[in-house]
Amino acid sequence: MTATRRLDPPERYRFGGTVGPLLVPGHDPCGTLTGTDLWLAARTPDGPGTLHLSCAGELIATGYGPGADWLVEHADAFAGLRDDVRDFPALAARHPLVHQLARTFAGLRIAATGLLFHRLLRAILEQKVTGVEAFRAYRKIARKFGEPAPGPVELLLPPDPDAIAATPYWAFHPLGVEQRRTQTLLRAATEAGRLARAIDPADATRRLVALPGIGPWTAAEVVRAVFGDPDAVSVGDYHIPNTVAFALAGEARGTDARMLELLEPFRGHRGRVCELLGHGGHRAPRFGPRMPIRSFARY
Repeated sequence: MTATRRLDPPERYRFGGTVGPLLVPGHDPCGTLTGTDLWLAARTPDGPGTLHLSCAGELIATGYGPGADWLVEHADAFAGLRDDVRDFPALAARHPLVHQLARTFAGLRIAATGLLFHRLLRAILEQKVTGVEAFRAYRKIARKFGEPAPGPVELLLPPDPDAIAATPYWAFHPLGVEQRRTQTLLRAATEAGRLARAIDPADATRRLVALPGIGPWTAAEVVRAVFGDPDAVSVGDYHIPNTVAFALAGEARGTDARMLELLEPFRGHRGRVCELLGHGGHRAPRFGPRMPIRSFARY
């Protein structure tokens, strides 16, 4: 089964920068991005499917499998075209750097998948470890639990939450995930159906943080990607408070409280400002050693 839809991107649309965050950096068994083409496997409410977004001249969405119609119907959200930026330029003008970044990256949008568990899996794996550790564990879990996705490209469907929930915690240790994150993942998988019924970012945040092991950081990472929430700020992040403090106030170090204070003038788009600082390459100076990269599979 296939379905196709033509989409109308905004002026100066940045395809790669918009849809790139849908994939784990390096290699994602569930998707691939090459130049003007995104392929993404998904477990939709209608069944498994694969979405192909092609941005060569015009933006065309094609869906494959039982979930094809659902994916094509939501393709504009995956492509970030439901992201409303109309009031952002006025807010961005409140700080010269944010104003500059808003103009430079005017074609960037925040994508929204509407599929909660896949992004929650990734966010839980990213808790309190380096990106290298988290992405390595994600790839191992995707290969262990994934199934072939429909369509002409060889991809794996994201892990089924029921399969995750039915797996004992010790089976995740060889995959590079220690007991604490595994227990959080198992609780999330058990509650996946209830979490998926969230109607908006606020509702999803309430449901997420009610689960032990999930705090504001994890909830923000999820709702920004699932609902395209431009205001979601990853409170508790290792780097972002320093980045915001340095970029907006010239302060080498910042707390969560200071970060939120500096972002307050941009309320409604605070998460977007953080994303723009990242796209602009802004980083606070480093004074101490980097977090070590570990392998829990060898412990």
